[in-house]
Amino acid sequence: MKVLVPVKRVLDYNVKPRVKADGTGVDLANVKMSMNPFDEIAVEEAIRLKAQGVTEIVAVSIGEPKAQETLRTALAMGADRAILVTSDEKVEPLGVAKILKAIADEEKPDLIILGKQAIDDDNNQTGQMLAGLLGWGQGTFASKVVIEGGAVTVTREVDGGLETDTFKLPAIVTTDLRLNEPRYASLPNIMKAKSKPLAQKTAADYGVDVTPRLQTLKVVEPGKRNAGIKVADVDELVMKLSAMGIAK
Repeated sequence: MKVLVPVKRVLDYNVKPRVKADGTGVDLANVKMSMNPFDEIAVEEAIRLKAQGVTEIVAVSIGEPKAQETLRTALAMGADRAILVTSDEKVEPLGVAKILKAIADEEKPDLIILGKQAIDDDNNQTGQMLAGLLGWGQGTFASKVVIEGGAVTVTREVDGGLETDTFKLPAIVTTDLRLNEPRYASLPNIMKAKSKPLAQKTAADYGVDVTPRLQTLKVVEPGKRNAGIKVADVDELVMKLSAMGIAK
């Protein structure tokens, strides 16, 4: 059984983003980059699924050549090989989904597992678009994944609690935070990852046009919150809230 795991190189979640002076985007110069946390969970889950019959894990990344570092991390965690699709343009979710569909058509995976969203743009679109393009069943926001008898059972987090769905393979699963705790890659595995296969392709190799459909007009930092105030008692609190039109 083969599993395809798309991963994305993003600004490290511990780094505070800085907006460029001209407002054209986030400044990524000389800042730490890492694997998208939700994708890291997806890689970990794929590795754990080896106990349920998974025999090969293929990591995929779409973006600039430096995404090789992210793929090497996935390989060090336990992926068997990797594919890097480079692009000079920033690839939007639909473009990513089209490229992943082309890779899926070529690789014939039984399961594609990826993070529910990337922390840089928070679109939460790629998994759903990919399922639509492939015509496969999808389990989003997964907190538990079980493969059995040619089907995958996904426990997913919804507003009202938990929902359990079963899909025939092949299928798409997107991961949520509570699915697992990703492992740290050991030094020996990091060294071994350097010799694992990493194929390099371009979007053109898959016949996908990644010309942006959206235009960013301006990026600004969120406004700073005003300092809070202290009140002496409940009566003063009610008076302040009434003045703000919150309490009647």
